[in-house]
Amino acid sequence: MSFNSFTKALSVAFLFLLAALVAANAQDQIKIAAFGDSLMAGYNLGAGEGFADQLQNELQMKGHSVTVINAAVSGDTTSGGLARLDWSIPVNVDLVILGLGANDMLRGIAPEETEKNLQAIIDKFKSRKQHLLLIGMVAAPNLGENFSARFNPIYPQLAKKNDLPLYPFFLDGVIPNAELLLEDRMHPNQRGVAVMVRGILPMVEAELKKIDPN
Repeated sequence: MSFNSFTKALSVAFLFLLAALVAANAQDQIKIAAFGDSLMAGYNLGAGEGFADQLQNELQMKGHSVTVINAAVSGDTTSGGLARLDWSIPVNVDLVILGLGANDMLRGIAPEETEKNLQAIIDKFKSRKQHLLLIGMVAAPNLGENFSARFNPIYPQLAKKNDLPLYPFFLDGVIPNAELLLEDRMHPNQRGVAVMVRGILPMVEAELKKIDPN
């Protein structure tokens, strides 16, 4: 074998080894899916500024080997999330962060319907043996006391019933601070998303510890 042939063969072998190492590392990574609506999807934000990207960056900076999939859709309701669950969340996802219900609330959908849909979503993820972190929402004051009294208990009740960790309010620390919101005063800007990520980070890390105690 000539020297050139030997170096070419060595290069090919190295590339195969590198590809195998990359594939093995990808398999070892914990996969997280952010399953929600525009609050999670990065509505009107630039590349890398949305919830999934910022959460992945924060976790990786803390030494976690994770991939965070942005499986959020702007405008999505609980019924929409239930309808798309099977094709939008791969079965090999380890942890799902479930943040749906805000659009149900804004559209005045009966809270009982929202709760029924969320329970169906939870049941599907539990049947897949996927870890689940539930994110809560609270009703806007202008919807009235009756609606709030029916809507606000949904998430604590579901968390208790299904033994799930609950982050009570996704926009905690963001609303009503205008500096952390887009001009519509409803969606978080990049800084607002950073506040949301910092708030939920300890709970995400606790779930990662359950998935991989090492």
